[in-house]
Amino acid sequence: MVFNASRLINKTVLITGASAGIGAATAILFAKAGSNVIIVARRAEALKSVKEAAEAAHRESGVQGGGKIAAVQLDVSDKAQIANLLDKIPADLRNIDILVNNAGFVRGVERVGSISESDIESMFATNVFGLISMTQLLVKDMKARNSGHIINLGSVAGREPYVGGSIYCATKHAVRAFTGSLMRELVDTKIRVTEIQPGMVETEFSVVRFRGDKSAADKVYEGLTPLSAEDIAEEIAWAASRPPHVNLAEVFVLPTNQASPTISYRGGKM
Repeated sequence: MVFNASRLINKTVLITGASAGIGAATAILFAKAGSNVIIVARRAEALKSVKEAAEAAHRESGVQGGGKIAAVQLDVSDKAQIANLLDKIPADLRNIDILVNNAGFVRGVERVGSISESDIESMFATNVFGLISMTQLLVKDMKARNSGHIINLGSVAGREPYVGGSIYCATKHAVRAFTGSLMRELVDTKIRVTEIQPGMVETEFSVVRFRGDKSAADKVYEGLTPLSAEDIAEEIAWAASRPPHVNLAEVFVLPTNQASPTISYRGGKM
């Protein structure tokens, strides 16, 4: 690991959207660093596999401390499920030190006028309303303890819009605005607020965008080396492992051959 993992030992981390991709990689890395990890997502069977991988990572690390892993099925777009979440978490893990709001997705590349209402509603429900609801659930306790770290997964799409991504870009611009306001509201506390803004990351994310068309998803990354889920997990854990007086407000991370959502070099993989 390339960060000071000792600061993460015995910290309790809750990660949304942890059944695959960035969320799963982040859970495994925090477990390896000696944190206690709560993973939540919609897919119970996939969560079970991630839980087992995180437990194995902790055992193999040899780190003394942490290593308690809990998995809770949760759809962050369902406010009632979020309201009842803490009751489903083991009592000794309810003082959450780090919230990683990772759950999010994009569906479709349709342009304005041809976007289905269901796609609009589901993206906002998960990417924006779910993230806000999770933050509201936990920030009061963080304020009471005057301690904590909220890490939101933004995107290059939250910095610059692009054709065919109007709704997803709108949700990630909302995340950026919410995160910025939250940081300013908490400036008189010891609570840290970070936004991780990845560019191209090769996970099942693009498969969902193209509604299960793997060949279309693969073309997004042709000719360059994209980021991996593990790359972003390292940035999340690195931000969380900074000294208490250091807050990484934004971490904007791109593949070497990407400069913006629409500018990339396809001259061959590294």
